[in-house]
Amino acid sequence: MRILNRERLQYVVDNHLQKDIFRGNFGLEKENNRVDLKGKLALTPHPKAFGSKKENPYIKTDFSESQIELITPVFESIEETYHFMETLHDIVSLELNDEYMWPSSNPPVLPDEDEIPIASMDDPSENQYRRKLAEKYGRKRQLISGIHFNFSFQEEFLQKLYGTLQVKQSFRNFKDDVYLKVARNVMKYRWLLIYLTGASPVFDKSYIERCVQLSDHFDEESHFFPNMNSLRNSVCGYRNDKLLHVSMDSVEDYIRDLQKLVSSNELLSVREYYSPVRIKPAIGCDVVHELIHHGIAYLELRMIDLNPLYKIGVSKESLHFVHLFLVTLLLIEDQPFGEEEHKIAALNHDSLIMNGIEGRLYGEESHFENLREKALYFIDEMEEMLNFLMSNEQSFIELLENSRRIVKDAQLSYAEIVKSEIQQSTYLSYHLEKARRYREESKATGYQFTGYEDLELSTQLLLKAAVKRGVKFEILDRQDNFILLQQGDHKEYIKQATKTSLDSYSTILIMENKIVTKKVLERNGIRVPKGRVYHDLDIALADYPLHRGKPIVIKPKSTNFGLGITIFAGDYTLEDYHKAFEMAFEHDQTILLEQFVTGKEYRFLVMGDEVVGVLHRVPANVVGDGIRTIEQLVIDKNKDPLRGIGYKTPLERIQLGDVEKMFLKNQSRTIADVPMAGEIVYLRENSNISTGGDSIDFTDEIPESYKQIAIQSAKAAEATFCGVDMMIDDISEEASNRNYCIIEINFNPAIHIHCYPYQGINRKADDKILDLLFQEK
Repeated sequence: MRILNRERLQYVVDNHLQKDIFRGNFGLEKENNRVDLKGKLALTPHPKAFGSKKENPYIKTDFSESQIELITPVFESIEETYHFMETLHDIVSLELNDEYMWPSSNPPVLPDEDEIPIASMDDPSENQYRRKLAEKYGRKRQLISGIHFNFSFQEEFLQKLYGTLQVKQSFRNFKDDVYLKVARNVMKYRWLLIYLTGASPVFDKSYIERCVQLSDHFDEESHFFPNMNSLRNSVCGYRNDKLLHVSMDSVEDYIRDLQKLVSSNELLSVREYYSPVRIKPAIGCDVVHELIHHGIAYLELRMIDLNPLYKIGVSKESLHFVHLFLVTLLLIEDQPFGEEEHKIAALNHDSLIMNGIEGRLYGEESHFENLREKALYFIDEMEEMLNFLMSNEQSFIELLENSRRIVKDAQLSYAEIVKSEIQQSTYLSYHLEKARRYREESKATGYQFTGYEDLELSTQLLLKAAVKRGVKFEILDRQDNFILLQQGDHKEYIKQATKTSLDSYSTILIMENKIVTKKVLERNGIRVPKGRVYHDLDIALADYPLHRGKPIVIKPKSTNFGLGITIFAGDYTLEDYHKAFEMAFEHDQTILLEQFVTGKEYRFLVMGDEVVGVLHRVPANVVGDGIRTIEQLVIDKNKDPLRGIGYKTPLERIQLGDVEKMFLKNQSRTIADVPMAGEIVYLRENSNISTGGDSIDFTDEIPESYKQIAIQSAKAAEATFCGVDMMIDDISEEASNRNYCIIEINFNPAIHIHCYPYQGINRKADDKILDLLFQEK
């Protein structure tokens, strides 16, 4: 008997709903146990860096203090959802100093039951609920972890379907019926998802004693059941003690049955119904109340294992298969699903768990010998649906073909791969090595917000800091890096990370205008370089004899990131001088010529009344090897993954443009020269990171007297956030009116160079911005 409803398929095509039916809203929830460096359950409290356990919408505590839960917002694509979960995983991994995220659904090495810390939620009712769960199921069982896949069809699709079908019921009831049908079918066919996503076949000897005694083992610590691909979905996993039937014929029946189970003390609350799929309202504080008054908003699938083969515990392919599976369940024939059918579905579930894909199929047509045959048939039906609706969707066809291979050959399944790899090691060492490697991967790209790489790096870092402490965000204009941060009723509009409400428009204009900046600083007794202002190129050229032989800097009045700036520390020709002014006039109609101040340049990042970080920025350079040319050395240095273009990586690539070539010319060099081994060749005089320079942290080495000058400079401009560029002759000496000079104040300082310096530690500038924006008043 065919299960696809061909009439419904044709209806979708006739009403041009092929694309709409595949659009959806997606969310992920993921639990991980924290472990120490030896793979034992971490007994430390939930990290304070993540803020409130209850109020942080992204990072929460689950049953135990040791068990962390990550929750994505709702997105309209699996890719966006997956990327956000990657970033959440990275944020948590990087915040854990001497701990790892355990990559398996099955717990790590566990202490005795009473040593496992129950989460303290600052809510007596929540604490009591967790204690009762511990008494009922045991604390070890509660540490079983996994992934929840949240899904809804887009409202526009449901409205269109409702309008074209012209059914005689309200839209809300129609929508409820759609989700209830899909939920019933999830219950019926869940064994297929458990087979294709199961990845918890082995567990540690410290788990529940009864399950350990009944199992086989590879070694003294690594236990398993021969055909079981998911301990989490077995009787040794985390599910209700006995089969509980809750009707999914209507929302009213669903609620009625749940309330009966609670009133008869079968369940502590409706939350304790550990169904493989739950129907969920838009707001989950009071599920019963919200379902009664507002109906079903989405489905929550709860049977997906953490997969240790992937950093975040699941593959994109698995998520796409689940999505395709759910669409198929909407388009198959609807059949009764009462208490008897519920029992049959549970039998098939356990048949898959205990006997694998060769397990017996219950309650189906006699010509299906086992679950494998039924699985292949179901995948064929999925492919027929695809061919009918989206014949050119090759990626989905390949996904189904891969699923077929896994059904035909169990050795290709995730569970068997994990099992095989553990046999070459041990349960503990295998997962501990995965945890270590995944944290190293998180470190390697820790400066990125996956999925938002098009934003400036400083903005990405600020967003990650916001997520870490539970501040919600919205991208208002991606191109302008304009965002909204919100915590409760408190809103902050921010552009490019450091343009905030804490700085006035006039303050920004002061810092943007180099002439005004100098005058403001001078009036406050702060030393600045002497110089002249030019509005006309011919007048500037006529003054060449006045400046010839003197070290000078030529720069636009209003500039940032070192654009249009030329530094002549030695001799220069009229042609060089002319070219420098031409480049400067490309960026502004007013140009400053200033004396070149000796010493080393340091960037002071001032935030509020504090210097958060100090960097010495080394100009773009290469180190010779006696073999390669300067050009070849630049190409090689630019291969560093930390170097990129457009302020989206901690370091910028070195360019070989007119400025660099002119600077080499002043050293009697060209890009074709071969420097000696160990020789440092500088390609620019100015040390901006934006022009390929290297950032070296000096925060702890700079005397406080210089930091106070930087703070005074910021206060002179009435700036909360700014970058103060200071030339210092010798940092071993305290500041005086002769040994320093402020050459610039920047109104939009990059914070990533202080968070990820070329040398030095992360100064957490992103966190400091949030401290100032959301400080208690």
